[in-house]
Amino acid sequence: MEGLEGTLAELRDTFKSGRTRSAAWRKSQLRAMIEFVQDNEEEIFKVLDQDVGKHPVEAYRDEVGVVAKSAKLSLSCVEKWMAPKKGNLPLAFFPASAEVMPEPFGVVLIMGSWNFPISLTLDPLIGAISAGNVVVLKPSELSPACSSFLAETIPKYLDPKSVKVIDGGIDVCQQLLQQNWDKIFFTGSQRVGRIVMTAAAQHLTPVTLELGGKSPAILDSSSNPTNMKVIAKRIVAAKWGSCSGQACIAIDYMLVEEKLASYLMDLLEKTIKQFFGENPRESKSLCKILNKNNFKRLLDLLKDPLIRASVVYGGSVDEETMYIEPTILLNPPLDSQIMTEEIFGPLLPIITLNNIYDSIEFISSRPKPLVIYAFTGDETFKKQILSKTSSGSVTFNDTLLQVRSQLFHLLASVLLELGVHYVSC
Repeated sequence: MEGLEGTLAELRDTFKSGRTRSAAWRKSQLRAMIEFVQDNEEEIFKVLDQDVGKHPVEAYRDEVGVVAKSAKLSLSCVEKWMAPKKGNLPLAFFPASAEVMPEPFGVVLIMGSWNFPISLTLDPLIGAISAGNVVVLKPSELSPACSSFLAETIPKYLDPKSVKVIDGGIDVCQQLLQQNWDKIFFTGSQRVGRIVMTAAAQHLTPVTLELGGKSPAILDSSSNPTNMKVIAKRIVAAKWGSCSGQACIAIDYMLVEEKLASYLMDLLEKTIKQFFGENPRESKSLCKILNKNNFKRLLDLLKDPLIRASVVYGGSVDEETMYIEPTILLNPPLDSQIMTEEIFGPLLPIITLNNIYDSIEFISSRPKPLVIYAFTGDETFKKQILSKTSSGSVTFNDTLLQVRSQLFHLLASVLLELGVHYVSC
């Protein structure tokens, strides 16, 4: 890429100058980020609608609000994060003392995602700035309106000698990955994550990969009818209300006792109609399928005769508009693609079990999910889920609440995985 070496050289010179290490610089950039969000809220809504069809309420909840909150939180915490912490030394070192001093990595590459193209691009940037790094920001080429907007607007607010936004496609990504970085932060698919990790290994570059997985929801039969109506709303919101299921934190499939399945499906159908109308195709609250490749991948799942036979609600598609109706499937084959790969779309399989405690073995026998949602009032069952399964997070009796802390973890992962110096005297 023409000019890339010059860009990196400028960033390294900026970092070597020490200007990004001061609390004053970090706080000035965080204030500028808050100003950026406040000034451009309507434009952000516009580009999110162009790329993924997000309703302004969803866009504020998952994008604008997240970035504003992260920047404000970082602004209040940055000096505390920077401060040295007392280190413990063996008695043999007495009377020496030690401190653990946080240190920025240096030149950081952040590669954003298309499904949350604002928050999952700018949230890690906030972390990198808070830690005193210089940054190359690469928004996803699959969300071109958001990518162009960030490339044009970010330089008007942030230090242009410390933060560079590079727009472009796969060829640009490939050239960026050939460079020697001090840290790479990537959000996206496992397939591309392997490519990023392979490239980073050539330079022994530390990497943070924020990937997906098949995140289950568990529903036991102990809930009363009133609770079940609330649970159905939370399930529908977590499956179809977050980028139409095209989100790593969306419910991928459900595990329920067989005796509860029919009642649950009826509730979900009523709730879908309540949320998105009798004809969801006309709803302005459902995100669109990203592109033809993702639409074809989902359509191929539905074309499998065994999968088609398991559809109990929805299933209609429109190839011209790339529309897929919110769809519920009952007991699709466990060895089918829909149950072995992340769905990342508006399809929800329901798997029935004789006993809900069997869900623990079901989940633990498969690759670790990003999140487990469990609806239960059984404290013993809760403890078993926590002790006998492994996942990125567990949320009881609700959905998506953990997203704020997970997004903050993305922010903090650049900040907290810093080098340290021991200083004794």
